[in-house]
Amino acid sequence: MKYLKLSFYICFFTTFFLSAQTKEITLESIWNGSFRTERMDVLHSMANGQEYAVLNFDRQSRTTTIDIYDYKTLKKVKTLVNSGALEAVQYFTDYTFSEDEDKVILATQETAIYRRSTLGNYYVYDVNEASLTLIDEDKIQEPTFSPDGNKVAYAKANNLYVKDLQSGETSQITFDGKKNAIINGITDWVYEEEFAFVRAFEWNAASNKIAFIRFDETNVPEFSMDVYGEGLYQTQQVFKYPKAGEANSIVSLHIHNLHTKTTKEVKVDKAYSDFYIPRIKWTNNPDILSAQYMNRHQNELDLWMINAKNNTSNLVLDEKDVAYIDVTDNLTFLKDHSFIWTSEKDGFNHIYHYDKNGELINQITKGNWEVTNYYGYDEKTDRIFYQSVENGSINRDVYSIKLNGRNKTRLTKSEGTNNASFSADFSYFINTFSSASTPPEYTLNSAASGNLIKSIKDNDVLSQKLSDYKTSKKAFSTIHINGNDLNMWMIKPADFDASKQYPLFMTQYSGPGSQSVANSWHSANDYWYQYLAQQGYIVVCVDGRGTGLKGAAFKKVTQNELGKYEVEDQIAAAKQLGERPYIDASRIGIWGWSYGGFMSSSCLFKGNDVFKMAIAVAPVSSWRFYDTIYTERYMTTPQENASGYDDNSPINHVDKLKGDFLLVHGSGDDNVHLQNTMRLAEALIQADKQFDWAVYPDKNHGIYGGNTRLHLFKKMTHFINETLGDKIEKQKENNIKKIKIKG
Repeated sequence: MKYLKLSFYICFFTTFFLSAQTKEITLESIWNGSFRTERMDVLHSMANGQEYAVLNFDRQSRTTTIDIYDYKTLKKVKTLVNSGALEAVQYFTDYTFSEDEDKVILATQETAIYRRSTLGNYYVYDVNEASLTLIDEDKIQEPTFSPDGNKVAYAKANNLYVKDLQSGETSQITFDGKKNAIINGITDWVYEEEFAFVRAFEWNAASNKIAFIRFDETNVPEFSMDVYGEGLYQTQQVFKYPKAGEANSIVSLHIHNLHTKTTKEVKVDKAYSDFYIPRIKWTNNPDILSAQYMNRHQNELDLWMINAKNNTSNLVLDEKDVAYIDVTDNLTFLKDHSFIWTSEKDGFNHIYHYDKNGELINQITKGNWEVTNYYGYDEKTDRIFYQSVENGSINRDVYSIKLNGRNKTRLTKSEGTNNASFSADFSYFINTFSSASTPPEYTLNSAASGNLIKSIKDNDVLSQKLSDYKTSKKAFSTIHINGNDLNMWMIKPADFDASKQYPLFMTQYSGPGSQSVANSWHSANDYWYQYLAQQGYIVVCVDGRGTGLKGAAFKKVTQNELGKYEVEDQIAAAKQLGERPYIDASRIGIWGWSYGGFMSSSCLFKGNDVFKMAIAVAPVSSWRFYDTIYTERYMTTPQENASGYDDNSPINHVDKLKGDFLLVHGSGDDNVHLQNTMRLAEALIQADKQFDWAVYPDKNHGIYGGNTRLHLFKKMTHFINETLGDKIEKQKENNIKKIKIKG
């Protein structure tokens, strides 16, 4: 009897183990949080260099805390703020310390405006007094401590305000703010989206001056979107959106003196009249403001030093490029007033050191590889810390180097994607590591050597969970296309049989300077690709010409002709892959989102003898419909480059459509407007081309919320199965059988 019982258990556990290894990913599991990764949220290094703060959220009580941890022991030292103990705040979603860390701004009731901008109710929490002060009764934007911690500047209804935390009084700095006309200290739509910042005001070191950019949107054309909501009548969102070739906001730079309560406009002697001010930053001298000015073509960038005392300006650096110049946040001022700058001027992105007058002291990093992140400079050890792709363009490592360019040290050891967050005194760094096979790991490392001190957090539970699923390895390689070795990854079905033929599904983004082939952990889309591999598809991603991290020449070859070389590379890659014996060249599809949707549409139209189907989500259908800053950076204006705009836009190639096409958009997309899809649909209709499409009501460029994302991916998966899957082959077999029977 005991023997039979033991046999039963052996049989049961063997069966359970085998079945566990073949568990399949479902679409529902991808978007219900089943594969969520553990992370460290809102990490802040404390000024003492020995502790760090993290935002923690308790799901049961729905309260948030700012918890302080010791770097050496990784143990929690204390809870600095607990929303459960605050009567006015149930929970907060973000926090910002004052410079002396005696006060914290807590963000509550935040609502999104556009991609980066939010409105919210913000409180100042006094750590020493454990008191809470509401900054303003109304919802405001970008509250920012003065360096002395005694004041908070913020924006409300397009004007700037300062609240004195000692007296409690609030002063209004600007008075001409008006919706869709004048904005003070907050960027307009196109600056926010394309120059990637919202707060356009800065405190000086003495806390007595605020520099800000003023946007006059008066002459910028308006764009409107219907918002359908749940009411009987729809409403409209109307905002200023400058499309390529149209009028931009007129920008001006101003400095407000809090002591004299006066505001002066700054003027510099520019060589161009139509310009951008993509960055402002005070130097260590409280009277010297730096400002970056850029011409409309974005191939000239000037760094000015402005004296706020006498309102004079001095041009210290001017960069020019035959294509365009990227704007960064890497400008760093040292104690001797020299500064750190990054540039692509030698063909790759590297770090440079200039004196206060803009004379080059030395180029700090050199080589045929890119610096991808600049972390800062440690005066004590005279070292700069940065991230680069020196160890292969799909990997990221953290390095240190002396200011003079010597003694370069690779601080991270694992091959994949490493990203550092340094302690305030540069003694330690918390490294976030992941690869295509390893979910995010957080470790404490020595900044001097890079050596591991302790593990902080890992995702071993997720790894163990995924070991139960039938997943496939993401295999990295290169493919030689049009004279270049292009980075590629491929996912094959777990039960891949080289004697069989599989349909090929290609994914890509392809936008200028982007990277999709990276040795990092999965996004939600990666789980979808695993799901498709389970269904019998081979999934491939290729980064063609125009993508980033392989030098300026490779990236900027697409200048003035977006969609030409990138499309040629995807078509050629599909052709070459189709020649492999295990890929069915008659069943190749491609998809993409945003720029990727622009690409997938063009690939299907122009490569109609290669691609059988394509899915385009939120695509640009003509660059004439997109914004000034992004489009003109790569294309100049439509007035100057009409053929560049028209020759490679999918809307002008609809007559070539032969395969199956799914077109998807959100009606509330403030970025790539629904206009793109509507105009493309009309062109297809008039060309008598059949296609499938879907519009998601009131959804923005991300097309998410509630059940939306799951619905979208179910729709796309069904379309793939109908056009590339076995159903087609079975239908062909049935048709052949019918013919034989009739015969």
